[in-house]
This record gives sequence, structure tokens and C-alpha cells, in this order.
Amino acid sequence: MTDWIRVAGERELAPGESRVVWDGDTPILVVNFDGRFHAVLDQCTHEDYELSAAPFDAATGELTCLLHSARFDVRTGEARCAPAYLPLTVFPVKVEDGAIWTRDDR
Repeated sequence: MTDWIRVAGERELAPGESRVVWDGDTPILVVNFDGRFHAVLDQCTHEDYELSAAPFDAATGELTCLLHSARFDVRTGEARCAPAYLPLTVFPVKVEDGAIWTRDDR
């Protein structure tokens, strides 16, 4: 299993904000949704497009891919509408000593 990757200080990522970190070759998008941190693969499952460029809806917890408007739930990775049908890969997140951490645990 890989080591944890530091994302940011807990206070550096306000609700509705996100940040991308890399675990080796894996881009991980970490989002603060209403004070809880969620991490998903920074890649739309419909096409290889960065979700970090996607608008985040702080009311629903969804990312909308800019390429073809596929929507994903950041909590579960669930694809919410076509053209995406496969869920996003979800990664663990922990908050420890005031910092947010994630890792590619596949």
C-alpha cells in the first residue's frame, strides 16, 4: 500500500473548493463538500478529461464534466447522467494533525 499524500492544511480548502494532488501517476481530485473531504480520480469515465476543470455544485455534491456534461457524485463516485455510465474511482481521505491526506489505494 502506498504512503499518504498531503493535500493541504484543513483550513486551506474551504467548502466548495478543490485541489489536485498526484500519487505517482494518479491525479487525485480532493473536494471539500460541506466541510467533509472527498477524493476521486481526476478523470471523467466517459472520456479522458480532467474533472478538476469541472464546476462543482456545492448544493448537490456533483462535478459536471466540461466536455460532455456528465455528472458525478463526489461522495460515491456515482455517474449521475449520460454520457457517463461508469463511476469514478474513489480514494480514502483522512484529516490528521490539521492536514488533509489521501492516497491511491488500488
